[in-house]
Amino acid sequence: MNFTASTIVFVEIILYLLLMLGVGIYFSRKKLDHADFFLGGNKLPGWALAFSERATGESAYMFLGAVGFIYVTGLSGIWILSGMFFGIIASWFFLAKRFMKETKKHQVYTLTDYIAVKFPNHSNIIRWLSAIIMVTFFTCYLAAQFSGVGKTLYSFSGLDITIGTTAIALIIIAYACMGGFMSVVWTDTIQSFLMVAAFIIVPIAGYFEIQQADLSISSSLSSMGNGTDSWIGGLTGLALGAMLFTNISWFFGWLGGQPQLSSRFMALKDEKDLRTGQIVAVVWTLIVYVGAFLSAIFASVIYQQGTIEDAEMILPHMVFDLLPPWIAGIILAGILAAIMSTASSQLLVITTSVSEDIVHKAMGMEITSRTLVKISRIITILAGLIGIVVSLASGSIIYSMVSFAWAGVGNTFSVVILLIFFWKKTSGTGIVATIITGFFSAILWSISPLEAIISAKAATFFICLIVGIVVSLLYPEKKVHSANTASLVK
Repeated sequence: MNFTASTIVFVEIILYLLLMLGVGIYFSRKKLDHADFFLGGNKLPGWALAFSERATGESAYMFLGAVGFIYVTGLSGIWILSGMFFGIIASWFFLAKRFMKETKKHQVYTLTDYIAVKFPNHSNIIRWLSAIIMVTFFTCYLAAQFSGVGKTLYSFSGLDITIGTTAIALIIIAYACMGGFMSVVWTDTIQSFLMVAAFIIVPIAGYFEIQQADLSISSSLSSMGNGTDSWIGGLTGLALGAMLFTNISWFFGWLGGQPQLSSRFMALKDEKDLRTGQIVAVVWTLIVYVGAFLSAIFASVIYQQGTIEDAEMILPHMVFDLLPPWIAGIILAGILAAIMSTASSQLLVITTSVSEDIVHKAMGMEITSRTLVKISRIITILAGLIGIVVSLASGSIIYSMVSFAWAGVGNTFSVVILLIFFWKKTSGTGIVATIITGFFSAILWSISPLEAIISAKAATFFICLIVGIVVSLLYPEKKVHSANTASLVK
């Protein structure tokens, strides 16, 4: 891009970032109690929660990691998106209503707190273990988002990755800190529209480029080799089964175990909002997933393998090549929107895990609601700064980092939620064993040779499920007369 074009894009990005910061400032001026800061105080409409859940669910992974993966692997990359799509359907149509009702019944604000109040005999150990796991894995997840910010800015401006990462990360920390859940949801809603626009415009531009260059999609895919022109990657037998199972295994992480997503279900007011949310979520996902897949396939036709140094940056490269600067700026804002929406929600997960689940509940500190919000803001700042350091130190690959966090948190807690929702014999001891197993199995499997055969995302889910069932049968739950779930906040 020439100097003038780069300037136009840069100005649009600055305006977009100022808008996000403005939302945070707006909510910082409101008197938020801890219910507002953690879960919106039941003041958010269903459509906004659905847009927020979708924007949060599709992070730098979708714009950079998944598109880059499909660009390299070809048609068989569809199975990743298929697994995720069916997981989203399952979460909105089979779990969201249960989350909404259970939240109101137990008056809880976090996923961990809900699990803990279900098993009062083990509540403190559940809170401590869950907080350790969420902080550990979500720091990696957060670092992956910050890495996506730096790589995206560098791709069009040449801005030093350290400077770009730090600058936008500080903006994310600022608006998450100021407005909590309220500002995160409303910024997500704005960002979700940009994400949809990006995945409508880019594939259309790619298609016209292919037509103008008189390129053949089928011939181009065939010439790439390695089964890129096959929906099953040219594989057979066990190799085919392993590939399908690994890619579709993203499905399991959507089954209630991602706290940054389940919090949107917990914030729903009623069934009317739920139905609205379901429609918004399905339509939004179809548009974005089809657009992402077509963008990646068209990119593999336009750009030969090896011409782009970093496959995860193929989408920004495509945007700057095919679109006029003012549109490219909007699309780039959409990519940053995906990253920022997820990063801010992950920050909030880390914050609530420490302030609500540990400081407030596990440690039993009797503090005012306003004081708890102040503590939460301090924790948000500290967590964000640690995320920046990890991002800059790791130089991580986004796909790998997100996949690792997905296994450690999503698949572990999906098993926990499914057992609680659908199996009456689940015991507190079984839940504790499941959480511990998920933590270690995700780490050990990811660094073992087995990862090349079956992803930790799939392995962790089934290992946790087996452990949860077996331990619950061996150590059944002891009945208690009542569980004190009243808040300590005065």
